Amino acid sequence: MTDKTLTIRRAETEDAGALIRLAALDSSFPPTGEALVAEVGGELWAAVEIDSSTAIADPFRPSGDLVELLRLHAREGVRPERRALARLLPRLA
Repeated sequence: MTDKTLTIRRAETEDAGALIRLAALDSSFPPTGEALVAEVGGELWAAVEIDSSTAIADPFRPSGDLVELLRLHAREGVRPERRALARLLPRLA
């Protein structure tokens, strides 16, 4: 069985390489300011810069809902240090 755990957290310095790879997949640029990231099973699927709401996401995975969730957290000022959520919705599995 694969791990489908969703984690939303602040991007850390150690995420720089993963953010660069994610931005390349999305034909975009990595966030330059503080960002929230969404990990699924320990892999980075999406990121949103908190101040601008600019997003990058893996176009080969169902990451659109994750971007909206990250934007909601950024808008509401929710800046989790590390929050593991329950299993993903079936449509993300």
